[in-house]
Amino acid sequence: ENLSKDDVGKDDKSPTFRSCQIIKKIKRFSGSYMKSVMIQIERRFEIPSFIVGLIDGSFELGNLLVLVIVSYLGSKVNRPRVIAVGCLIMSIGSFTSALSHFIMGRVLFKCTRSDTGSWMCSVCVLHLFPAECEKTTSSYLWLIVLAGNLLRGVGEAPVMPLGLSYIDDFATEQNSAFYIGKLIGMLGPMLGFLVGSVCADLWVDIGAVDTGKEKYSAPLDTRWVGAWWLGILVSGVLSIVASLPFWFLPHSLEEKKDLISSLLRLWIGKPLISRAYCVLILFPHSRITLNKIYFFPSVPDFFPTLKKLLGNPIFLVYLVITILNFNIFVGSISYDPKYIEQQFNVSVSKAIFLIGVIIMPVVILGLFLGGFIIKKFKLCVMGMAKFASSLTTAAFLLFLLVFMFNCETLQVAGLTVNYSGFRITLSDCNSACNCETSHWDPVCGSNGITYMSACLAGCNASTGIGKDMVFHNCSCVGVSGPGNLSAALGQCPRDNCTKVFPYYLALKFVNACMLSLAGSPLYMIMLRSVSPDVKSFAIGIETLCGRILGGFPSPIYFGALIDRTCLKWGTKPCGERGSCRVYDVQGFRNNYLGLTSVLKGGNCIFFVILCILIAKRFRQDDKGSKAAKNTEVFTIKLPATSPKEIESSCTDTAVTEDTHF
Repeated sequence: ENLSKDDVGKDDKSPTFRSCQIIKKIKRFSGSYMKSVMIQIERRFEIPSFIVGLIDGSFELGNLLVLVIVSYLGSKVNRPRVIAVGCLIMSIGSFTSALSHFIMGRVLFKCTRSDTGSWMCSVCVLHLFPAECEKTTSSYLWLIVLAGNLLRGVGEAPVMPLGLSYIDDFATEQNSAFYIGKLIGMLGPMLGFLVGSVCADLWVDIGAVDTGKEKYSAPLDTRWVGAWWLGILVSGVLSIVASLPFWFLPHSLEEKKDLISSLLRLWIGKPLISRAYCVLILFPHSRITLNKIYFFPSVPDFFPTLKKLLGNPIFLVYLVITILNFNIFVGSISYDPKYIEQQFNVSVSKAIFLIGVIIMPVVILGLFLGGFIIKKFKLCVMGMAKFASSLTTAAFLLFLLVFMFNCETLQVAGLTVNYSGFRITLSDCNSACNCETSHWDPVCGSNGITYMSACLAGCNASTGIGKDMVFHNCSCVGVSGPGNLSAALGQCPRDNCTKVFPYYLALKFVNACMLSLAGSPLYMIMLRSVSPDVKSFAIGIETLCGRILGGFPSPIYFGALIDRTCLKWGTKPCGERGSCRVYDVQGFRNNYLGLTSVLKGGNCIFFVILCILIAKRFRQDDKGSKAAKNTEVFTIKLPATSPKEIESSCTDTAVTEDTHF
């Protein structure tokens, strides 16, 4: 049936569709925003990167905890009310995470002079309130953020599946597929990163201090903590607002009640929706009717069905590729801002902004183009495998070029460079200062070397206030080379690092585009490699494995590997280890890019295996499809109890219930 513009406008203005569209964008905004502020959370709570990864992965854990229950009860509940409750749980989770900021108290600047009263021993250090040394529950307040993110995952579980089924109920038949596709927009993720960028430029305690007069106000300082909680509060309020219409929307139509369970069980593959978005938009005239497609087969058939699915070598290889892709994407999106900051001397806020406006849109665009290429060139199964494999291999080889963008580690006296030939914090030039060696309050010497504090630089005089303060008569600066023996607040700049950043960004742009182009063909290969009666089950297994083995653990082990490259840890009031202040840039690059390269290289190997298996399995089918002039209708036959079927004119090789694999 044709999709008329009048019908589009009519359904597009309906409160049902608008409500679902808004809530979907809010959900994606909240998720991308949380990713963007993880660095700020790390610095605020003085925790290592692997703990931040645990907080990040808690959303996936919370989602999976209730997903099966939602899938089972979906057809037995009032969907609008459940969606509204899910929104409220998401808002409670957001408010819970933000609550830790207000419980912990403000970040205070406290300046203490030494007994001698000289500036060389009077370094301003950062304290958390209360300043006195006593272990309090504030050391574990990051657990509140974790619990809040877990609740967000629980609340999000019913939103997507029930929202999609609700749209399918109330949209006109010819428009359902179009609106389900339109619902999956990229505005939410982009907006989340943009707001994250703005909040990263704001001091965590908005209005509490005059950042123009304080000792450091630039987000380039590793002690800078952005207003991470602000966007979380906004997402919590938006979730409440988005829930309001669902309390008043009507229940589903009785004659379409079975549709709830059908689409719900199909959803457990969120990648199905995101990766099939391009297909739905490219083929708006097709009608996708979903009825009695079960994510979980009946209990007696569960293990035979699972055995049948896992006995398919093509699907098993596809599953490994999916898990690797999840690990690569989640690990990269979580730690790319930190890598860009440390490697290229770019502020976190700028890094987040560029990811939001450049990298994320090209991923969505690549999915569209991948689907368009399948349609335009009528690719067969083997053709899609070669196309996806070639793109993945080329992207991997291109990615290896990032190792060329080398940047020197920050030169820190006593840490990465020597005091008169000795890599020790204290030297003859500062031994009489009684300096605190655990504090990180960097100054840049006139010799281009960074010192951990003005005291450790041997300075005994200063001029100016706040961020304009300059230290003079710095004895250690003279030891390292000729100069005027002065030092300014902050780390020394690394201009050469900033110059190569545009080339890195351009390479990431092309790499992301190539990988996203391979997404749609790869997904279509999976749909054709399994028999119709287990397709929806395969989608569910794929997503569960991807999220459990990729979405949850990857931020943790990526963070743990990054922590190993830390050279200088911050300290809490009682001397406990805080977040990292200085990384070994060379080690960071080798660990982060090396791990990503291993995952990408493994992906390429499994793509080769996939092509070999497909060549064996589909050789005869491909020959038959060429003889049929590459004409295809992709059909999934439904159980005998249903007269309907799912049809989508996607590609070129007929796959029906009667097809044997």
